[in-house]
Parts: sequence; C-alpha cells; structure tokens
Amino acid sequence: MDLSRPLMTVTPTLDGDVLAVLADHDGIFTTGQLHRLLVRHSEEGIRKVLRRLVKQGVVVSGRVGNAFTYRLNRDHLAAEHIIGLAQIRRTLLERIEDRLESWEVPPVYAAVFGSVARGEMTEDSDLDLLLIRPDDADDDRWEAQVHELAAEVTRWTGNDTRPLEFTEAELAERACDEVVLRDVARDGLTVAGSRAWLASHLRTRKG
Repeated sequence: MDLSRPLMTVTPTLDGDVLAVLADHDGIFTTGQLHRLLVRHSEEGIRKVLRRLVKQGVVVSGRVGNAFTYRLNRDHLAAEHIIGLAQIRRTLLERIEDRLESWEVPPVYAAVFGSVARGEMTEDSDLDLLLIRPDDADDDRWEAQVHELAAEVTRWTGNDTRPLEFTEAELAERACDEVVLRDVARDGLTVAGSRAWLASHLRTRKG
C-alpha cells in the first residue's frame, strides 16, 4: 500500500490524489493551492480532473473573487468511502492501537516509525514498528503476540511488517547508542504508552 497516496489502492490516476487532498481537509482550494500540494502533477491536469469531478457531483465548485474554488461534496453518496480511503493511515494506527491494548502482555511503549511516520510509505516499503517489552514478560506469549500482530498488519496493508524489539533493560543500556530510538522519539507515531516516557529515557542516558 502507498500510504502517501492512499487512493492509489483503487485508482492510480490524478483523480485519486486530488480527492485525497480534498477529503483530508474540510475547506476550499483553488487550482493553484492544489498544485502546490500536488507538485508532481501539472496545474492544467488538476484543472481537468476538477472539472470531471464537479460533473460527477463529488466536488463542488464556487468562486471567491476571480478565482474558482473547490471542495469535496461531503453529502455525496461516495464521500464517506473517499474520506475513509484518504484517512487510511489514521485507520491503520487505530487498528494497531486496538490490538496492542488487547494484548495479554502489553508493551511498555510502541510506535510506528520510518517511512510511515515520514509520510513516504509506498507499496514497496516495509512497515517499521518499535516495541518496548516489559522485562518480566513471558517469552513465548510475547513472541506469539508480536508474530500475530506483524502478520495482521501485513494483511491490512500488503507491506512487510518489521518489528524492532527492545526490553526495558536493553533500552536503559543502549538508548544513547541507538539512532533509531532518537528517530522514533522525534518522528515516531505512538501507538502504546507515552512518547514522553521514551524521551525521558533518552535524556537520562545522555545525562
């Protein structure tokens, strides 16, 4: 799955990119504003797509001064499905949070990081998941939970899921030496525990 272009799951065309922007923002856009967000496409191409979507009724056109404006018609029968696809990264994070909350042995902290967190995930990207394991966790139960979650996330997205695991003790010992942990503290998308908890451990080790 290409989470940076969420409607690619159903259409590889510019239409999907335009709809993703309109669905993810409850406001109006001019063609120029959309072009600044969709720099890979030409302004004329965006204009043609907007005309087609207005004819379908899924986009509403208006005017502000001399400029034409566009917004998603949220009353359209297709709108809820378009919005659902546009917000698919949020849905993914919520699903992961729900699974982690149901674990018999929950992680002390967990975060999605890498290309997903940076908004650069494509269909060829791995999905990186940091899991901080309690020191007293049962090995077999913990490993079964991690394996099950990784398989589920891959089914949800089509991308390989790569868990990166540390125990609390390993985190305390290696926090200052692991660049990935600083990356997670800066950019990671927390799905269990508190980012402040992770950041405090990194500061403690630096001190």
